[in-house]
Amino acid sequence: MINRLQGVVLAFFGAAVVTFLAVLVLAPGVYAAALRLPPGTGPAPELAFLVALSLFLLLLALGVVRRWRWTFWLIVVAFVVGGALRIPASLLELAGKLPPTGPAWYVTLQAGIGAVQLAIGLAMLAGWRRGGPWAMPRRPR
Repeated sequence: MINRLQGVVLAFFGAAVVTFLAVLVLAPGVYAAALRLPPGTGPAPELAFLVALSLFLLLLALGVVRRWRWTFWLIVVAFVVGGALRIPASLLELAGKLPPTGPAWYVTLQAGIGAVQLAIGLAMLAGWRRGGPWAMPRRPR
């Protein structure tokens, strides 16, 4: 049985794969530019990256379901640090202070993903303080 926090993390992983696939289909040049692929390489490198990302997220999902402690801490660190850095980096890109990693809509999407990651990471830390890894914070009464 998985709790709400585990469900949220699993839903985030699923949404990440769906979002990556949607961007790959709707705007394939975004990932080609982000991966700095030479022109004319075709979709193979992006598809290979999608497969590798999906396998990694599948391993993490298995760790979430089985409540592996190392998976909990890996996700917490990645979400809190990555989310906290992604938001200001995206804002600096939109302001023109950093070179853009893609079109404005993609940079804005990255900022939104960073905000969701940070929120999930902080919820994971709050749950850990109250009940250990993979615990959900209690609602105040």
